Amino acid sequence: MSQVQALPLSAESRGEAPGRGRLEGRKVLVIGGGQREFDPATDPIGNGRAMCLLFAREGATVAVADINLQSAQDTVKLILAKGGKGYAMAVDVQQEDQVIAMFESARAQLGGLDGVVFNVGTFGRVGMDIPLEEWNRLIAINQTGAMLCGREAIKRMDAGGSLVLTSSVAGFKFGSQMIAYDTTKASLMGLLRFFAGAGAGRHMRCNMVVPGLVDTPNGRSAGAGRESRGTGEILPFKRQCTAWEIAYASLFFISTESVYVTGQYLAVDSGITGL
Repeated sequence: MSQVQALPLSAESRGEAPGRGRLEGRKVLVIGGGQREFDPATDPIGNGRAMCLLFAREGATVAVADINLQSAQDTVKLILAKGGKGYAMAVDVQQEDQVIAMFESARAQLGGLDGVVFNVGTFGRVGMDIPLEEWNRLIAINQTGAMLCGREAIKRMDAGGSLVLTSSVAGFKFGSQMIAYDTTKASLMGLLRFFAGAGAGRHMRCNMVVPGLVDTPNGRSAGAGRESRGTGEILPFKRQCTAWEIAYASLFFISTESVYVTGQYLAVDSGITGL
């Protein structure tokens, strides 16, 4: 039997496909639209930045929020350079007052709000013997942050709006070996169901994108020392996902192409959660 080759990179996988007007006139807030920087010369694009650039390419005006304002501004510069429209703002999703202010600012700057992506998540250390301080910090960012942002999205989005949560296969199967990360990502399933139900009366949708192993700056940091992750040999498609492939899955849920879909999740993982 011949050796299985890695899945080829399509134009979408590389972020090079042209826009198709799938979000024309839409007003979208991406929370976590910046990215961590390790080596600007070699860093791949992250999930949040890829979403922002793709949504703008597809016609949306994008509010880019991040705890690192400079990183959010860098994302907006890339949007503007391609002829898109965007605004940058800082937010710490652990702080309720900042989350409320972010939504008020986004609505004011965009002239409404009909799409929100929560793309925030941080890693903990491996094992279960972690300091309680670290456990509480990850709960505050990954779980409470998602609750605060999702709650405001359901309250403040226009009728028919779409909320997308970014989770991880770590919330579905054993593998990351990080107790706090696994737990907080698994908790998003409860929020998914709640927000889908809470928003249904105004025809709002809430869905979830579940990335597998993705080649992003965060992913490379989390996988440091795990050579198998970088090679992709452990995956059915023999390569890691790209952030653009995560962005296109999020685009489907933000767009009206998924108008009759809510309370669902889509694993973008080459099949590792199901095979």
